[in-house]
Amino acid sequence: MTETAVAETNTGRDFVRDIIAADLAAKRHTNVVTRFPPEPNGYLHIGHAKSICLNFGVAQEFGGRCHLRFDDTNPTKEEQEYIDAIERDVRWLGFDWGSHLYHASDYFEQLYKWAEYLIQSGNAYVDDQSQEAIRANRGTLTEPGRNSPWRERSMEENLELFRRMRAGEFPNGARVLRAKIDMASGNINLRDPVLYRILHASHPRTGTAWCIYPSYDFAHGQSDAIEHVTHSLCTLEFEDHRPLYDWLLEHLPVPSRPRQYEFARLNLGHTVLSKRVLTELVRGGYVRSWDDPRMPTLAGLRRRGVPPEAVRDFVKRIGVAKANSVVDVAMFDFSVREVLNKMAWRRMAVLRPLKVVIENYPEGQFEEIDAVNHPDNPTAGTRRLRFGRELFVERDDFMENPPRKFYRLSPGREVRLRYAYFITCREVVKTPAGEVVELRCTYDPQTRGGNAPNGRKVQATLHWVSAADSITAEVRLYNQLFARPDPDVANFAADLNPDSVEVLTDCKLEPALAATASGEPVQFERQGYFCPDPDSTPNHIVFNRTVGLRDTWAKVSAVSSAQRGA
Repeated sequence: MTETAVAETNTGRDFVRDIIAADLAAKRHTNVVTRFPPEPNGYLHIGHAKSICLNFGVAQEFGGRCHLRFDDTNPTKEEQEYIDAIERDVRWLGFDWGSHLYHASDYFEQLYKWAEYLIQSGNAYVDDQSQEAIRANRGTLTEPGRNSPWRERSMEENLELFRRMRAGEFPNGARVLRAKIDMASGNINLRDPVLYRILHASHPRTGTAWCIYPSYDFAHGQSDAIEHVTHSLCTLEFEDHRPLYDWLLEHLPVPSRPRQYEFARLNLGHTVLSKRVLTELVRGGYVRSWDDPRMPTLAGLRRRGVPPEAVRDFVKRIGVAKANSVVDVAMFDFSVREVLNKMAWRRMAVLRPLKVVIENYPEGQFEEIDAVNHPDNPTAGTRRLRFGRELFVERDDFMENPPRKFYRLSPGREVRLRYAYFITCREVVKTPAGEVVELRCTYDPQTRGGNAPNGRKVQATLHWVSAADSITAEVRLYNQLFARPDPDVANFAADLNPDSVEVLTDCKLEPALAATASGEPVQFERQGYFCPDPDSTPNHIVFNRTVGLRDTWAKVSAVSSAQRGA
């Protein structure tokens, strides 16, 4: 993990850090060990980023270590593609596990032995009921469950059946191994939970060596114990599983006693973080892939041009709490803008071009004009822009019959061209159908650099590109994938935003943008922050919009602060 990543994830004090500090002060632990345990059945999303930053961050802050452990207990849903993507995303965020890469499958033999130990101690039994019958007999929040008719099998019979399960003698679903706890417990997770199920499927790492696989609840705590994890940090949905986590540790001869602590998961407006829904979005063709820039996956954010520093900044801002809440997506955009504003060089791009001909500028003549690469960073230097008779400006920067307070280009009005000259619109050229296709303008040669010697003012400054050497590009303008701030997970397709992407194919860019490296952020002046897409080639340049320039979150935050101070 880089020192920068550590510093950016250090949020000062929160209840997790207070617990760790108290444990170390009381000498309950001499070293801090955390873990990030993703299931390799999908891509990581921004919700996982909160867990990654917390687990890796607190370990480093307290001089410990964080393990990356794949919870690969369900071979039917796991793929090497997901494993590779998870490792790539964790590293992209700025964290590294060093030599501490583990898999739940590393412990299959030990977990099996512990399952036999529970049988031999009278704390587990083989159940012949179907999955449907087990679910029906588990009871409800107000009604206790009913004991399985196989609950009182002898230890010898249970052990024999479990060994035959491992040997592959029974088909899928024929039997399961269950812990014998309390079918009347108020916590449904303690009503004889399933520890092993039969699954005749090849595993990515163990092949066909196993046909029974442990449940997540059985593998979780015991894997933590094997790795000597001290603080097992989980999101709040695992709070009701903690009694089972503790019960298993208490009833098994594990080498260490980790403790589980829960924190609020990240919920983001206009966003769905359900892995099931994200998978359906990909498989159903609603998005192009897991790294579609509209997806909340880390791969999607990266392709959209979001820098890892912005993700870490966002996680730091929202903090670590015990209660779930929904974070306005504008807060995430704010973090993205804050980071990109500092690092992105400025360039000019006209997304919806309208041709301008400067009639009093000599034909065939060009001049070079200096433009700054970053207004707040003098060391970034300047670049040369080519100015000539024919230019492109933004179509939205012209109105033939403007309303009041429209200060941009219109017939008879003078505006400033960024870094260049004042120009005045003299004539509007239209097609027979009335479409404006060209503006005839004049320029004032005394205003080079955008300043008038007599001090006269104009009320608008427009960006532009030279028609002679501009490059044509495709620009993809991404918006929120979901139209509603609280999408319905059960019927997500109904809430999809039909305007989540707009593709512009005839954009005109200044030549310097042709050399922009993949993933390198730039600010299109007056437009927003953009980055080249991996689809981009020298013959087909493609840019993605990362985020617009409008800073709505800062305004919301200012209003909220004012209201709190009132």
